[in-house]
Amino acid sequence: MSKELIDLFYLIAAVLFIFGLKGLSHPRTAVRGNFFAALGMLIAIVVTLLDKRIISFEVIIAGIVVGALIGVVMAYKAPMTAIPQVVAIFNGFGGGASALAVGAALEEALKGGFIEAIDMQFTIAAVSSGLIGGVSFTGSAIAFAKLQGLITGKPVLLRGRHVINVALILICIALSVWLVVDSTSSMPFWIMVGVASLLGILLVIPIGGADMPVVISLLNAYSGIAAAGHGWVLNNSVLIVAGSLVGAAGFILTAIMCRAMNRSLANVIFAGVGAVVTTEVESDDIYAGRVKSASPEEVAMMLEGAQRVVIAPGYGMAVSQAQYAIQDLTNLLESMGVEVDFAIHPVAGRMPGHMNVLLAEANIPYEKLREMDDINPTFRHTDVVLVVGANDVVNPMAREADQSIPIAGMPILNVDEARSIVIIKRSLSPGFAGIANPLFVADNCLMLFGDAKKMAMDITAALKQA
Repeated sequence: MSKELIDLFYLIAAVLFIFGLKGLSHPRTAVRGNFFAALGMLIAIVVTLLDKRIISFEVIIAGIVVGALIGVVMAYKAPMTAIPQVVAIFNGFGGGASALAVGAALEEALKGGFIEAIDMQFTIAAVSSGLIGGVSFTGSAIAFAKLQGLITGKPVLLRGRHVINVALILICIALSVWLVVDSTSSMPFWIMVGVASLLGILLVIPIGGADMPVVISLLNAYSGIAAAGHGWVLNNSVLIVAGSLVGAAGFILTAIMCRAMNRSLANVIFAGVGAVVTTEVESDDIYAGRVKSASPEEVAMMLEGAQRVVIAPGYGMAVSQAQYAIQDLTNLLESMGVEVDFAIHPVAGRMPGHMNVLLAEANIPYEKLREMDDINPTFRHTDVVLVVGANDVVNPMAREADQSIPIAGMPILNVDEARSIVIIKRSLSPGFAGIANPLFVADNCLMLFGDAKKMAMDITAALKQA
């Protein structure tokens, strides 16, 4: 296949990537966008395999078969609540694969293989991809382990961690310069990847669960940059385009989430935010017998007399898979003439758009999903807010000036301004930030303890009997 024809197909693939990314910006076009992106990737892979530089297909076919099997099993086995973990581990695989592939290309070049010469572009792209790929691989592994509960979700703050991180960064820079100046050996590259991998662990492990969605988004951007560097090493234009798109989209999403959480990027990565965790004693001091619990029948009576109800979903809804029960409750309330909207916080759940995906899965109309800035002014005109498994995103402590509070300054859903609040939650346990929530003891708040799915079904049943 001629170079001109390869470049043409690569251009078609790049255009499909762009249209795919554009399609993912709205639920109505998301399926089509995903198809375009997948088709573009298929074209890019097939054209690359048909390139004359591919000598043997045995190992490639074996890798495709094994990878496809693993991907299918993970896709079918992973529940919706585990999608953030899946995203994290895929980010890591992408970054690690880029670092290893670049290292293999360097070894091949040193042996006089298909890469004709090791020039400045090659070495700079190689060290960039290796450094970022190593950080992305181990950082994503730590993020996965925290979300999966394999290690503590609380910040792990090592003494002198900032000094250690700076030292590791300087070592990586020195090794990179070594490789650029003297590219006769691959040793500095592999040492740098090892040091970068250690750096990835130390950068992510001090970050608390409250900020993990931002970390996943940032690591996604890292994996894209590593892939783009890999593309520069191989002079592969479609890999450069795809990696750049992923990197840019990841950084834009990270910036949006940082703004939504009132965080700076440096604060998330280097400060170990979320380090102060409320103890059980402190929680008892806040709650101290002031919690008012309710039954599904009592909540049904409140909803029956309401004109406007807002449902604020959180991670608890995802855990119990309550979205279908919430849909049934919504349909029943609307048949009774009650106006129902959904309040969506940008970081509700464990990843951006987590609640949107769950509610779309239950066929909740997209128009009913109101973003935080849009719905906050309406809470004061709302009769009942039904908080389903959310915690930190409705915690009034975020408004306090005390910067030792993990969520200090984070914009929240102002549900406390509503006439009545019902919080469906299994217990009084804290959210990802690890702090108590004074909303639970507010005068206008009732706690409905239990599984979100069962409680929603019980409320629906009580409304039907009324």
